Amino acid sequence: MPEISYYRRCTCRAPKLDADGNPVLKEDGTPRLRELGSKCPDLPKKNHGSWYFFVELEPDANNHRRRMRRGGHRTKGDAEKAADKVVKEADQGVDVLSNETVAEFLTRWLKSKRSLARTTANGYRAHIDLYLIPHLGRYRLRDLRVHHIDAMFDAIQKENAERLLHHARIEEAKHECAAKKKSWQTCILNTRPGSEVRQRARRAYLDANAALKAVRKGPRKITGAATQHSINRTLSSALGHAVKRQLITRNWAELVELPPATRPKALVWSDERVQRWLQTGERPSPVMVWTPEQTGRFLDLVMPDRLYPLWHIFVFLGLRRGEACALTWSEIDLEGGWLRVSAQIVDVAYRTYAEAPKADSVRSIRLSKEAVEVLREWRAEQERERAAMEAAGAWVETGFVFTQENGEGFHPDWLSRRFKRLVEIYELPPVRLHDLRHGSATLALVGGADIKVVQERLGHSSRQITSDTYTSVVPELMRAEAEATVAVVPRAAKATKPAAQEMAPKGAPAPAPSPQPVPAELALAAA
Repeated sequence: MPEISYYRRCTCRAPKLDADGNPVLKEDGTPRLRELGSKCPDLPKKNHGSWYFFVELEPDANNHRRRMRRGGHRTKGDAEKAADKVVKEADQGVDVLSNETVAEFLTRWLKSKRSLARTTANGYRAHIDLYLIPHLGRYRLRDLRVHHIDAMFDAIQKENAERLLHHARIEEAKHECAAKKKSWQTCILNTRPGSEVRQRARRAYLDANAALKAVRKGPRKITGAATQHSINRTLSSALGHAVKRQLITRNWAELVELPPATRPKALVWSDERVQRWLQTGERPSPVMVWTPEQTGRFLDLVMPDRLYPLWHIFVFLGLRRGEACALTWSEIDLEGGWLRVSAQIVDVAYRTYAEAPKADSVRSIRLSKEAVEVLREWRAEQERERAAMEAAGAWVETGFVFTQENGEGFHPDWLSRRFKRLVEIYELPPVRLHDLRHGSATLALVGGADIKVVQERLGHSSRQITSDTYTSVVPELMRAEAEATVAVVPRAAKATKPAAQEMAPKGAPAPAPSPQPVPAELALAAA
């Protein structure tokens, strides 16, 4: 059992004396002061000073003395409780003498995670730099508790409220700028050049535009519930590492309660939702899926596009954009009708890196006859482009399947922006490029494919992910399910509702006839 000593001291000051008992003076002639500490004559008084303790710990590997001193406790009982806690942590192997801060530990922990994927490491770094260090970095790691983490998320919620107000100010400035611009354009049409009215309108628009640019500056992104859970998972991973290294006794991030983060539900662009979108411009969900008819219309419209084979692969195979960018001809067997996914291009701060995907994402995919034919035509087109570019000395050999005219690969983000532009040009219901992956799973489900086969094609670790996230119920399936449910129950040949007269008991008065609609001409005449 470590030896524990308790004592009382205060911060009262008295003049510092030399060996002869005379006050030691500063350059300006005033006496230097010293703390009385445990020698203060007022210590016997009640509530004067505070209690301290020191614990003699086991010597280190070099047999050096290790003593821990803590203080500032109101009563001796408080000091005893704190000392017992220190002893307990020391018995569990925690380095109670460490003064490493949370910021120092998180920086050191992230450097030690050498096996992380580049995108995962970038996400951890963003959480640490933007949230964890600013809110928790100043605390010593061994002093970190749940209430500190709760305070961080409370501060994030407060920042979110301020950013919502900021967004409202941006919208107000947008409307003001649009109104001033319209007024200026009206003046251009109705007044002579150089007139004072036109100049004032132009100046008002320029001022409103400058005000809009000014209000747009500053943090604008809302830290949503899903991001807050991600931040807490990053902290939990780091603290779990600290528990294993016996730096702390418990992973406090596991005890934090956060608002639920619901995954957006993929919805299908039904006729009713399309009409609503045309009227309001609002999307029912962040994740939307085309119906088979809408998907076919998109493919028909983009057939003249140079990258039609790429959109075909996205629609029917459900590749991720990074997988499509990294696909090489050496991984495609057109004779056997197979395609192998074994690499991906990741985007970190708009810089691209080639990485191996997760183990579950390395897979072989069977190609349809149509896909084989589309890829054959694409390879012939690419060879024609190669010949033309090599003649001009501009061909870049990458081995990628989908390339620019000079052979260079595509940036994944460029593909997303290009797809979005095509959807806008052809005035189709808006979906993201990644939503085609959801649509691919849904099309397979409509076609009667087994969910396990779809899971293998998409490269998921479990069929539960495929079922919950990447399949949407399209109207065709809903209609088939409704008809199949009714067909299970045997009925008479004519399963129609009997007339009201047949169902009424004997002697009951006949029901009043339903009112007939009034012709529009008579209604207008009566009005």
